[in-house]
Amino acid sequence: MSFEKICHINDIIPGTGVCALVNGEQVAVFRPTEAEAVLAISNTDPYFQSNVLSRGLICEHQGELWVASPLKKQRFNLSTGLCMEDAQFSVKAYRAQVVNGDVEIAA
Repeated sequence: MSFEKICHINDIIPGTGVCALVNGEQVAVFRPTEAEAVLAISNTDPYFQSNVLSRGLICEHQGELWVASPLKKQRFNLSTGLCMEDAQFSVKAYRAQVVNGDVEIAA
């Protein structure tokens, strides 16, 4: 599996997400804490077909990290892409890693 370098970890403010283009797909990349760790899911909100999930709010539920869509607040698991409100609206999750300070997404 190959990884594509997206940005430096310090380009992502802790507690927020950014959008990156990976193989022609918009990917929402999140840095939930100060740690050098990232999670990535599709940037497309499946309820509205809008590329906005990277602008959502990161929240914790039962020990797992989720992002609430900025549109209608449906929540998506940052590790699996599962939609909490309706599993049929789940999104793709991407493998993400930080290597020597560089954020990389599986291509």
